[in-house]
Amino acid sequence: MRKSTPKPRRKKAPKRTLALPDLEQLKAAVLNTLTSASGQRTYDHAIREFVAWYCSEPRLAFNRTVVLRYRIHLEQRHYAPATINLRLAAVRRVAYEAADAGLLSPELAAGIRRVKGVRRLGVRLGNWLTPEQERRLLTQRTPTTPRQLRDHALLSVLLGCGLQRGQLLALQLGWIQQREEHWVIADLVGKGGHIRTVPMPAWVKDAIDAWIAAANITEGPVFRAISKAGHSDSPATAHVITSRFISVSGMRAMLHSRFGGRPR
Repeated sequence: MRKSTPKPRRKKAPKRTLALPDLEQLKAAVLNTLTSASGQRTYDHAIREFVAWYCSEPRLAFNRTVVLRYRIHLEQRHYAPATINLRLAAVRRVAYEAADAGLLSPELAAGIRRVKGVRRLGVRLGNWLTPEQERRLLTQRTPTTPRQLRDHALLSVLLGCGLQRGQLLALQLGWIQQREEHWVIADLVGKGGHIRTVPMPAWVKDAIDAWIAAANITEGPVFRAISKAGHSDSPATAHVITSRFISVSGMRAMLHSRFGGRPR
């Protein structure tokens, strides 16, 4: 008797509807591809918001039409264009990971990729200090105590070098170097792992020198937390900046209301 040859197994077709375990697995895969802690927090929140909306709808297929409906949902909640575009970018990353994991067909993932973001109209204005107002802010009072010297150095680096909060807290004394007779912050790692060298004006270097001399800092983090006893051994935390300066843009808006003048 002729033996019957076994039929080849059919390849499992990709899914069209993703369940909650699939979405949680994809969210973890997306977050693992991000190196920035702030980026991970942002995408984690964006994906959780999409998963909550997706699971609240009656068994929707994960395709271009559904993502377009999600964009309309975000627009109806009157989110800013930047917020909507970030949420859609997170959904696209989920689609990429789903296609790579075999949970979604490449055609559906390509369709989701073609969903356009919201167009930004106009230019967002803010309250900005003029150079003269920044100079008045830095010279209105001569710092004498260690805490005043540290805050003066913090403000000088924010205004003179334009560092982000995380970069400011991570600043090491060894990163401040002299290159071609100019002071710089060498090999500063920014978002996405980009490395750049930031010029440092002389007045910023003078403010840092006054602070590290008062705190007797010879190596390690430049900015330290100051205890009630006046010790400055532990590195400064984000609370030091948020409680005293809020953020670069928020700080400038707050100081603008203090000094007046027209925004530019």
